[in-house]
This record gives sequence, structure tokens and C-alpha cells, in this order.
Amino acid sequence: MTHLSKKFTINNPQIQNIIFPATMWLSSRLIITIAILLIAPLLPNSTPATFSWQAFSAWDSLWYQKIAIHGYEYAADHKQHSIAFFPLFPLLIHTLMKLGLPFEAAGIIVNNLAFLAALITLYFWVDERYGKSAARWATATLAWCPYSLYGTVIYTEGLYLLCSTAALRAFDKKQHLWAGFWGALSTATRVSGVMLIPAFLLVAWKERRGAKAYLTSLVASGGLLLLSLYCQIKFGDALAFFHAQKAWRSSFGFAWEGWWEMLMQIVMGATNVDSEDFEDPWHPLLFAIIISSGFLLWRFRLQLGFAKMRYGFCLLWVLLWLLTRDEIPDDPFSGDPLVKLTLIFGGLCLLWFSRTQIPLVAVIYGFCSYGLIFNTGLTASVERYAYGVVSLSFAFGLLLARYPQWGYAAIAFFSLPLVSLSIRFAHKHWVA
Repeated sequence: MTHLSKKFTINNPQIQNIIFPATMWLSSRLIITIAILLIAPLLPNSTPATFSWQAFSAWDSLWYQKIAIHGYEYAADHKQHSIAFFPLFPLLIHTLMKLGLPFEAAGIIVNNLAFLAALITLYFWVDERYGKSAARWATATLAWCPYSLYGTVIYTEGLYLLCSTAALRAFDKKQHLWAGFWGALSTATRVSGVMLIPAFLLVAWKERRGAKAYLTSLVASGGLLLLSLYCQIKFGDALAFFHAQKAWRSSFGFAWEGWWEMLMQIVMGATNVDSEDFEDPWHPLLFAIIISSGFLLWRFRLQLGFAKMRYGFCLLWVLLWLLTRDEIPDDPFSGDPLVKLTLIFGGLCLLWFSRTQIPLVAVIYGFCSYGLIFNTGLTASVERYAYGVVSLSFAFGLLLARYPQWGYAAIAFFSLPLVSLSIRFAHKHWVA
């Protein structure tokens, strides 16, 4: 009995591979839960946080609650309607509610378990390709990224990451049936799942895979096609889910003004950007000092040594984050422009420089997803959409595996905005 126990627990590689992502999931979720349930209620705010299930429900969560309880509704009146939200997540919640669970408990269970499964799936995928070191860094990145908050609260991130990661991994391994299955679940979870379709098609053409690979893209569109059929039958409009989006955004395209304003908030300060007078001269002065200090650190890196340079850059980055975050505390739409711009544009650069290293299907899916992100006509929520592109975590894992010293610093920093965003969410402020 002792021999068998040792065989199936200690030496079993499958169990060992699950332990690390499970640990990353548990530790990061514990930090979020403490921030939401214990820290946020102690802080004064115009919208006090409570020690309850409701602390994990806000903004889009309320729409999923309406769908899970009352089903879909829609009218062509240019107002907000629930049909804009895709069905798989509220359907799973509705199923658990049939077992007697309240909406909040069901939503938390679905999203968190799906996020755990997504971390495990990513770990196995990267490990199969590049080994355990890269797999661990990729998993840690996905688990500790500040926007992993949305893998715990009642949003679709956990479920979408599971479905899309499983679909990409299956297609990369030429398991076309499973790729189609998980792809269909992805397109039934979020509109960004549609980006799997061109990714599958282009890889099938590039690698000359044959008819099965091309058919996979058609199967992957199944979730979207079923939603469209439902809309046609119930509302007489097969594109009702798309038309309903106009209530949230009046136009599409690249939001030049929004991105420029965000950059100016970092450089000049939100107070100066939002006012006609130059009210805060300290912000641009402190910004210039931080940037100049970074230049000097790089200029004299050989004299200082690598360790001192690294610690110096880490300190300057934290100071820059503290300088630029939450400039307008009473504004629910204020946030972390530095983290947001770094994730969006830094992630795009990382994807480009990693294009020959990560699987081709992940590269194409990543660029297609960025095409969707940059054409929403908005800057709101785009950081959350970028976080849902698992290709970025894959690429970042490979990078940190080569430079682990920076990896520890990155994960340590991630915990700061992760706690900050969790507290803001508990206070019902807009996060992403």
C-alpha cells in the first residue's frame, strides 16, 4: 500500500504538473479574496464594500445575473440589452442554480474552477513544448497578472481562458476534433473567440494540414452560429447580439484620442489633462526625474553592476506606478493607465518578438485578437480583453524563463495592482 501510494502521489508526473498551477491559483485567489472581503470593507469609500457574496458581483456580473435568472431580452431601440452577452457562462451558472445555489455562489464556482483548469491546461501546453521552467513562468504570469482578478469575480475570463487555451493547444497538437469542440465553446463564451477561426484557417493553409484542419474552423464557429440562430428565432434578427453592442459603443475603429489622453495622464498627470489650468506642476516634474534616473541607471550599468541596476529599475517602476495610478479617486473610471498601456502595447511588442518561438496558431490568434481590440472604438476594458489572449502569457513565460531574476520582480509587482484592483472592484468602481 505504501509503495502504491508513493507511486501515484510523489512520482506521478501528471499529479506533479498539476501541483504548481494549482498552487499559483490558490495563492493568487487567496490574495484577491483577502483584499475583497477583509481589506476593502475596512477602507472608507462612497460605495462601502461588504463581507458577502455580492462583493464579487458588479458591472457585467449584473447582466449575467439577469440572463441566468430571466433569460435574454432585446429590442431594436439602441438601448442596452442582455443579448449583447454570450450564453455559455450564464448557462452554466443557471445549471448550478437549479441545484439550489444562489447566483453569486454559482458564478464564483464556475469562473474559479474554469480558471484553475485554464492554468493547468496552459502549464501542460508550455511544458510539452518548452519544458517546466517556461511552463511555470507562463502559469505564474497568468495567475498573478493584475487582471486575473477577473478569473475570480463573476466574469467570463476564467471560462474563456479555459476554452480558448484548450482549443489552441488541441489544434497545435493536431487534435482537430477537440480543437473544434473547445473552439465552439469559446465562440459561445465571448466574441473574441471568433478570432480562433482565422487562426485555424491560416495555420491549416500554412502547414498544409488538409480538410480536417479547415473543417475545424467551421466547427469552432458553432457557438456563434447557434447564438445567431437563437437570435433569429426569438428576436427575428440573426445579428441581434451584434446590434446590441451599439448601445455600449457608437463607433468602431482605433481610439486615437483615448490612447493619447491616457499617455498624457501618465506624463502630465490626470489633474492637468482634465483641467484647463496647469494645477499640478509636481507630476510632470516627478515623471521627468524618474525617467532621467532610469536613463542614468542604464548609462552607468557597468559601474553599478547588474544586481544594483535591476533593483534600481524595479524601484523606479514602482514609483512611476504610484505616481500615475488613481489620479482621481472619486472617479469610478480612473485606474492604472501605466499598467494598461504596458499590457496593451508592451504585450503587442512581446508577441511580435516572440513570433518565431511560440506556436504559430498562438501567434496568429494573438495578432487577430489585437486587431479586434484596436477596432472596438474604445479604450475601456481593452486591457481585460488583452489579458484573455493566452498567447501573451505563453510568450511572457518563455521570456521570464530566460531572465528569472526579472521574473521574480515582475510577479512581486503584479501583487500590488492586483490588490489595488480587487479593492476597487469590491467598492463597485470600474476596473476594466
